[in-house]
Amino acid sequence: MSAKSILAIALLSSVIAGCAGDPGSAAKERYIVRAANASIALREVGAAGGKVEFELPVINAVAADLDARQLAHLRTLTALTITADRRARIAGTTKEVANSAVQPYVVEHIGANRLHAAGITGRGVTIAFLDTGWWSQRAVQQDTAGHQAVLQGYDAIGDTLGAGAASDAYGHGTHILSIATNSATAEDGTYIGVAPDASRVIVRAFDKNGAGSYSNTIRGINWILANAAKYHIRIVNMSFGAAPQSAYWDDPLAQAVMKLWQAGIVVVASAGNEGPAAQTIDVPGNVPYIITVGAMTDNYTPSDPTDDRLASFSSTGPTYEGFVKPEIVAPGGHVIAVLQASSTIGKKHLAYLGTNGYLGSSYFYMSGTSMATAVVSGTVALMLQAQPYLTPDQVKCKLMSSADPAIGAGGGVAYSVFQQGAGEIDAYAAVFNTNTACANLGLNIAADLNGTAHFGGPANQDSNGNYYIMDMNGSTWGAPAGGDGLAWNQGYAWSRGYAWSRAYSWSSGYTWSRGYTWSRGSGWTQGYTWSRGYMWSASLPWGSGGVSLSPAGQTTGINSWVAQE
Repeated sequence: MSAKSILAIALLSSVIAGCAGDPGSAAKERYIVRAANASIALREVGAAGGKVEFELPVINAVAADLDARQLAHLRTLTALTITADRRARIAGTTKEVANSAVQPYVVEHIGANRLHAAGITGRGVTIAFLDTGWWSQRAVQQDTAGHQAVLQGYDAIGDTLGAGAASDAYGHGTHILSIATNSATAEDGTYIGVAPDASRVIVRAFDKNGAGSYSNTIRGINWILANAAKYHIRIVNMSFGAAPQSAYWDDPLAQAVMKLWQAGIVVVASAGNEGPAAQTIDVPGNVPYIITVGAMTDNYTPSDPTDDRLASFSSTGPTYEGFVKPEIVAPGGHVIAVLQASSTIGKKHLAYLGTNGYLGSSYFYMSGTSMATAVVSGTVALMLQAQPYLTPDQVKCKLMSSADPAIGAGGGVAYSVFQQGAGEIDAYAAVFNTNTACANLGLNIAADLNGTAHFGGPANQDSNGNYYIMDMNGSTWGAPAGGDGLAWNQGYAWSRGYAWSRAYSWSSGYTWSRGYTWSRGSGWTQGYTWSRGYMWSASLPWGSGGVSLSPAGQTTGINSWVAQE
């Protein structure tokens, strides 16, 4: 029987069940129903009388509206995995600052202007932006030659196609798009966007309030994966998140993200704006394979690198499975980019529009790991123009092994590896770095997706609640020289580069919980590698299958608004 026939039967069954006057059918919630293939999910939901809203073949699932009786029945079927559809949030913020004459600084700060001068501008590489849509404005619509750069748009909420379908009522998506690809020039003649010639595909999964659902977000990912070859999509920017509710391998959104990475598409995700507490990395940033980005700020002094610091809101690792996150940090404080005055953000925060007259009223400054993520996505486009043959793992290795960690007064790292990862991005160094074989070693994404193996990272927690890194023999690393590596409220120069990107999984489960004060962050030394990978063999503290997700109403979406830094 064809999928269309099964869908028709499912919908007919739903109508019949509704007409039967079942008193439980009135109160329904949206769920994601997964099976070995989507046809099984369609059939079983239909047989139970549920309403299938749309298919999610990227994770062999359907999005369905179910009442309590239907849900209870489907949960008895061992062939199905049922997850409550969650909502998500977008990450961005502001507050009034003493120096309101903010200037663009990102492109020069990361060295992308040096690449532009060499003709490396992202040409030939397409970035897909999974966000709130876009506002059609020349600087984000055209490349540096004035040619149309937006190849297509898709509205995953309304299931409509066309460049204009993904319109941006909230404003966040346009801001992110502008950071990564703006083709306009600043006062000093440099391009404002990191990859001004990159092609763009816009996918809207979040509404006018920056909120979205798991099902619509996965629907957007499904469309991206199905159209990646047609539009030459090499990168997906994900500046959104939700709090983890299960192991990454049990999370349907994380599974969809892993499918993108497996298909050769680089996924760049925000760490979240819930820092500085430990274990605050959002989904999908907690997926070990992808590139997760934290935020730093120049402290409003672009010409003085000595007071650069980690943004206080930047979410911190480790993940619940023990992986070091974020992998890297990038400029995410008071970033200037295009945003429409009529958008939800624009109307709510008029003080940040026009940046004191500089660049005009269509520009806005905003802070968050969302902004930092767009910086990294643009950088990856530069890398892929220079070396189109790079795999996602190779891109991740080059980015991390060319990063600059913040160094304290005593010569040790200023922040824990769980706060800054490998350090701050250096776009110029990333393009010309020859190190390509250091990321995701010991992991097996195919086994992870088919359920034959799952993995954990090298982070652990001692009996006092402190987090640390284990080496291959299970021993610990001490605090970095020159300080405990934890203070985020001081400025340190971002300098020496260290490579730590070989993660390994560990064979025992440890109970971690939010709220611990971690007093000594582990350091990492130059040249140290983790080369062995182990399968995860103990269940996580929340038990097999993960914590049950509560009914729809949890937030997933554009990262939370934070104060300007």
